[in-house]
Amino acid sequence: MDLGVRWTLHGDGRTPAPGAVVRPDERLSWPRTFGLGAQHVVAMFGASFVAPVLMGLDPNLAIMMSGVATVIFLLSTRGRVPSYLGCSLSFVGVAAVIRAQGGTSATVTGACFVVGVALFLVGLAVQRFGARIIHAAMPPIVTGAVVMLIGFNLAPVTASTYWPQDQWTALLTMLVTGAAVVCLRGFWSRIAIFLGLLFGYAVSWAFDRIFGRIHAADASGKVTDHWRLDLSGVEQADWIGLPSFHGPSFQWSAILVALPVVIALVAENAGHVKAVGEMTGDPLDDKLGTAISADGAASMLSTAVGGPPNTTYSENIGVMAATRVYSTAAYWAAAGFALLFGLCPKFGAVVAAIPGGVLGGITVILYGMIGLLGAQIWLNARVDLRNPLNLVPAAAGIIIGIGGVTLKFTDNFSLNGIALGTIVVITGYHALRAMAPAHLRQEPLLDSGTSAYDGPGDQPASS
Repeated sequence: MDLGVRWTLHGDGRTPAPGAVVRPDERLSWPRTFGLGAQHVVAMFGASFVAPVLMGLDPNLAIMMSGVATVIFLLSTRGRVPSYLGCSLSFVGVAAVIRAQGGTSATVTGACFVVGVALFLVGLAVQRFGARIIHAAMPPIVTGAVVMLIGFNLAPVTASTYWPQDQWTALLTMLVTGAAVVCLRGFWSRIAIFLGLLFGYAVSWAFDRIFGRIHAADASGKVTDHWRLDLSGVEQADWIGLPSFHGPSFQWSAILVALPVVIALVAENAGHVKAVGEMTGDPLDDKLGTAISADGAASMLSTAVGGPPNTTYSENIGVMAATRVYSTAAYWAAAGFALLFGLCPKFGAVVAAIPGGVLGGITVILYGMIGLLGAQIWLNARVDLRNPLNLVPAAAGIIIGIGGVTLKFTDNFSLNGIALGTIVVITGYHALRAMAPAHLRQEPLLDSGTSAYDGPGDQPASS
């Protein structure tokens, strides 16, 4: 059985010829391949370490399971879809809501495990029936609205939790991170979040030396005098050791909050698979269902042991676009490095020590970018918001999701925020579509625009 773990040497193994690309089944020399693998790890550092910290999960376990997830993904797709799987930021809002309801880390990972199961089943359905079923159930107006409300639902977390811990560090970190995203080019722009974290660390250290302790809220919300950057945990951590594991716990209230993220993950996977197919010149529509199922299976394994769920990373796709090296061998190397980092508790302690003010500056941009990805879905699909069939369910769902509107059924069961907003968008759109006059139903749900997903001979549409 071909598992995609055999590679032919590209050229002399050193530098690709001008205009040439290193295909997924090719590699450069092993030293260069390991170097590219390390570069991929750096590219995913910012988001893949910030996300578990924001979710209250062990960053060491997160990075270790990201390596395991990447291996599962590469094996499942037989090495045809070069991609790195890291902790999904789409779950940060879900974790915040679950914890606000009194949930523990086990509750968070239990809800995320169910999302992984749902994603796995969606992948199987796509393999069986084709990706047209995605477009029929979740047309762009629905997908964009759900992604938007998930991202913007996080705004109060930044405003009330992270920013107040050190507003000036947060402001400086936000400005520098934003400048890095916009002004840097190539690989450096892909690690802008990581560079922002490094800057925030440096500023927090300098402010401690110049101004002393800060009188402000700490991570628990209690106003005290404390150091901005507390590295005492780093000194106590071992160099080598296993991360902390725990089993999932399942609560219906938490599961209902988390399930809408399936829509965001399907949209992410579809976009990333299409993008990789375009870059490599190898249409990967026939692998879309496999990629979605592999993502679901990897997330199930990670959350089963206490880690965060995973998704394909656009940062690493950007690195491939910049280097024109699409070798899956580099991703195997990246997975190996991630496993090694996961076995270093001292490294995880450094990540866990990220000052609250730094997270405040980073999350202002990060959460906003997540939300605006929904608008990008609308733009790419040319969604007409002048059409009330599109406007009404999206508008209602977004306000419910962002504002935290609650619909109470009994003393023990209610729907609110992300879960209620998603239900309103999906059911509202399909119900209104069934009642709307013909001139508002501008396109059939199973339109010709989705045919590229199902015809392996067709070129995928631009994502």
